[in-house]
Amino acid sequence: MLASSQTRELLADAPFVVLLAARTISMLGMAFAPVALAFSILALPGADAGTLSIVLAAQTIPLVAFMLVGGVVADRYPRSLVLLWGQLLAASAWSVIGAMLLTGYTPLWLLCVASAIAGMSGAAVYLAQPEGSPLRQLVDGWGEFRSRQWLFVCVLQWAVLLMVLQASQGVLGPVVAKAELGGAPGWTAVLAGEALGAIVGVAIAMAWRPERPILVATLLTFAAAAPQLLLGVSAPLWVVVVSAFLTGIAFDLFGVLWMTTMQQEVPAESLSRVASYDALGSLMLGPVGLLLAGPAATLFGVHNALIGTGVVSIATTVFALCFPDVRRLRSRHRAAPDVARAA
Repeated sequence: MLASSQTRELLADAPFVVLLAARTISMLGMAFAPVALAFSILALPGADAGTLSIVLAAQTIPLVAFMLVGGVVADRYPRSLVLLWGQLLAASAWSVIGAMLLTGYTPLWLLCVASAIAGMSGAAVYLAQPEGSPLRQLVDGWGEFRSRQWLFVCVLQWAVLLMVLQASQGVLGPVVAKAELGGAPGWTAVLAGEALGAIVGVAIAMAWRPERPILVATLLTFAAAAPQLLLGVSAPLWVVVVSAFLTGIAFDLFGVLWMTTMQQEVPAESLSRVASYDALGSLMLGPVGLLLAGPAATLFGVHNALIGTGVVSIATTVFALCFPDVRRLRSRHRAAPDVARAA
């Protein structure tokens, strides 16, 4: 009853409803954007995996870089204004990209500039924290971060994991989909399978409270390798979609277990600083994956490159499991009854 009452109160708040509608429309557009951009670039005369790598890296590098300096903007202007201009910049950049692709005027440098603006505007969602810029938070929160083995090990794992995921989902996967899976409709089915899995993951996360959350969360990341390996061996589309569905479940469960464990284990006054390490540490190597994907496809072949990303994904999980704190950390929800029984 309390939850439904709170929901009714939120829906009666006109500014909240406007924000909810705007964010929903924006996120819907952003969900289509990677598919549209990837296959539009690949359809250009003379374009290949290397071209797609450059354009996507141009989009991702500013997103990561602007997170470091964006606190200056967030500290000086209202968050609502920052979000508004971020959305306007994103809409303008994507409109320019769309117009270029429709008219056939697609010089690589101009595509990269427009993609960079789109990426920079996407960083707006990370601004206006009252503590200041993420860079300052990194400096202030180093002690808290390094004191928890499970925390810095998993962030390091995800830095490499997201690097290969960016390469496989951003560049290598679309190249294989264009050649073997029916192009954009096939790749859309793969991404939709992952999104549907994430929805199912939400339902599971509401009922499941594992005793060792970080161990379970880390084991779930083994699922990341499945779509990469299956694409690498030219598996049928339906098999890849099923694997993406399972990956979506795994990733959503990981996110819930990770965030709840951070909230339980990290003091509230340090949580935003530690979250800065989590966000920046996990995202920093993403552009590297995009930049390397094109050359890797040229040197080794796109299928071998995908198999390589799958192997690296598995290796990152094995690496994380080698550390005792990752395996042994227990949920505080489970620890309390155990202590009571012991007493």
